[in-house]
This record gives sequence, structure tokens and C-alpha cells, in this order.
Amino acid sequence: MSTVVLDNVTKIYPGGHLAVDRLSLRAGDGELLVLLGPSGCGKSTLLRMIAGLEEITSGELRLGGRVANDIPPRDRDVAMVFQSGALYPHRSVRKNIAFPLEIAGHEPTGIRNRVGEMARALGIHETLDRLPNTLSGGQRQRVAMGRAIVREPSLFLMDEPLSNLDAGMRTELRMEIAALVRSLEVTTIYVTHDQVEALTLADRIAIMNNGTLQDVGTPTQVYNDPATAFVAAFLSSQQLNLLSAVVRTPQNAHIELDFGSHKIMIPWSDPRAYVLSQHHGRPIIVGIRPDGLQPVTGGPVHGPIFSGRVRTLEYHGHEWMAYVDAGMPAAAVPEPQQRFVRPAQNGSGGAGKQIRKLFSRLTPTPAAPPDPVSPPSHSGSHRRADLFVRLGSRQMWSPGQDVQVTLDMSRLLLFGEDGQRVDPPKR
Repeated sequence: MSTVVLDNVTKIYPGGHLAVDRLSLRAGDGELLVLLGPSGCGKSTLLRMIAGLEEITSGELRLGGRVANDIPPRDRDVAMVFQSGALYPHRSVRKNIAFPLEIAGHEPTGIRNRVGEMARALGIHETLDRLPNTLSGGQRQRVAMGRAIVREPSLFLMDEPLSNLDAGMRTELRMEIAALVRSLEVTTIYVTHDQVEALTLADRIAIMNNGTLQDVGTPTQVYNDPATAFVAAFLSSQQLNLLSAVVRTPQNAHIELDFGSHKIMIPWSDPRAYVLSQHHGRPIIVGIRPDGLQPVTGGPVHGPIFSGRVRTLEYHGHEWMAYVDAGMPAAAVPEPQQRFVRPAQNGSGGAGKQIRKLFSRLTPTPAAPPDPVSPPSHSGSHRRADLFVRLGSRQMWSPGQDVQVTLDMSRLLLFGEDGQRVDPPKR
């Protein structure tokens, strides 16, 4: 087993593109750590730096307690599974799996036995004498995993190994990967952009966006207690309600979240009240998951009520979802500010000077502060000013109907204008 420690790691490509920005992260012995984020966020670049396929611009990588920045890839005891499988097309399944053992000089009888055991474990024993182009996508990925696992490395790196498969095959192979990795107790770092994969596979999830680390925690922690608005929105299988509100403290009687057409009162006894009071007169972003809103049906109500009109309904097979126009301003997810880096100049005089040039930055002009009196405008946002409400398996509303929903206050997520949580998450 092996620990992986990334300490303030940065990757800048020629031309000044900042792919990973001062990222610090640790994967413990035997842990299955999932790197999650949208395409282009830097997660595959991070994986390739760990494998030694990309140079680290600055910062330190430690594998098993040893600084590994300058260790060649072949000496890192790392096995990597790529998105495409990357099998040798002229070699049979048996010879593909056996290849790492042959290179390492293992005895032929031992190789044959280990390849057979691995093929049986992965359910591809009957394909051992076939060529890769005769296999299905799922079988090819099993072969790629077998080739990586058979030599028993101290670290597995998996770069979106299931993204080319259909939904049913992804689910089946996902369960097999989780069971196999945990049975081997090998540290594994798994890259994906699929939040369902991340939530079902991971011991811990590290969420990235635009080259920065947004949050790290167990699946339960990052879903129920996200550190940023981006994490909350990205980890939603259904669209997260993101709304703009202004914080007010009327006569210091309570905290009020003013959405313009609606208001939410938060008593001083609420643990979030004090930190919210520090934002008095300023806009914040309020996140509400669809299942945090419940239709008012005439029974007891235990939270604030929002009124609106049903704009449209969606049938998802097992449940109905409603878009309700409640006149509340929508908010967009704030993007993390990337540093500006200048590309290295030829003849600049030494590596140290080039790195200093790479890290030089321009100070951005601060944006004008929002109007502290009125709720902030959501013009320019790609999001409609609707509440997305989960109705369950029964269609209880119809388009154009005037409805009311009540809010579960324990499900309220509060973020500053920069997208960071107002009340720090518990980790």
C-alpha cells in the first residue's frame, strides 16, 4: 500500500495555461479517492503528474513518504488504466494481461497461473485467446484492468475507465471495480466527471473546478454539507435551486433573507444567524435541493411558504418534477478566479527566472459592489427564475396552476457572492 501526498502542486503548460493551481491533497493507504469535476478542470492532468507522465511546475509530490517529482514513471510502482483501455491490438487477452509480468522477468508457469486467476476474477476467462478487436467495450476495459492489477502495484490510477460504456455496463463494471480494489486494499485514485460514479465508488471525493480544489470529504459530507456553491450544484442529480437574496437584520429582531417577492426569517437561535448577520445589506446565494421543497396540501406546515405558478412538469418515470415560477431571482454558480500567468520567454536566463515569470500575475480590477438595497439582478444568468420541486410518483399539479411549497430549513445551503459557504462545512 502507498500514501499519495500533493503539496501545493501547480501545473502550467507552455503558453501560460494554468491547468492545476496550488492544489494540496492526500490519499491514504488503501483509500479509494475519486477526483470529480467537469471536463477540462485539471483532474486528468493531476493524475498524469502522479504517474510521472506530466512534469510538475511547482510543489511537491510524495509517494509512500518519498519525494517523487523526479522519479521516472517506471520506478513509481504505479499502474494506470486509461479511458480507452489502450490494449496491444496484436496480442491476445492472455498476452495483454501477461505483458507487465513478462517485462518484469517472472517465471512462465507463475505468469500463466496469475493471468488465469486474474481473468477468472474479472469474468473474462473465456476470452483469453481472443484479440482485443473481437471484444466488447466492457470486456476490453476488464482486460485493461487485469493488465494493471496483475503485477500488484502499490498505487492504481484510473482515468475515466467507464466513460465509453453504455449505462448498464457502467453500473455492472463500477460494482466490480469497487469490490476488486477494496479486496486488494491498494490505494486507488479514480478520475470521473460522473457524480453518480463518484458517490457510489469513493471512500472520499475531491471535487475540482477550473484547476482548483473545491472540496474534499466523504460522499455524505460533500453532498449534504458542500463547501461551495459549485460543489452543491455539481453533486445534484436534479437541478439545484440557486437563488439570490439580500441579508437584512430588521431592528435586530431576527435575520431576514429577502428574495424580493418572498422572505425567509431566521431566528437568532439558529446557529447560522450570527455568520449571516456579518453579511447585512449584502447579497448571498441560497441553495435549495428539489427534495427540500414540499407541496402544501392542507396539512400542518413547518417552514416558510413560497407561492408561485407551475410553468411546466417533467415525468422522470419514477417521479414527477415541477418548475414553479415564484418570482425569485436566480443565481449562477460563481467561477473560481484563475491567476494570470505569463508564458516563459526564450532566453530569459535560467529555470528559476522562467518560473518567476510563469507565476507573475496581473491584479484584476475589482467588480463594482452590488446594490445593497435591492435584491441583486440575475440578468445574464443562464438559469431561469424557477423553483424546481420534486413531487414524487403522483402528478398532483398541472401547468398554469397556482401552488404553494414549504421549505425544510435544515436543507438550506448558504453561500457568499464568491460561492464559498457562509457557515463553514463540518469535516
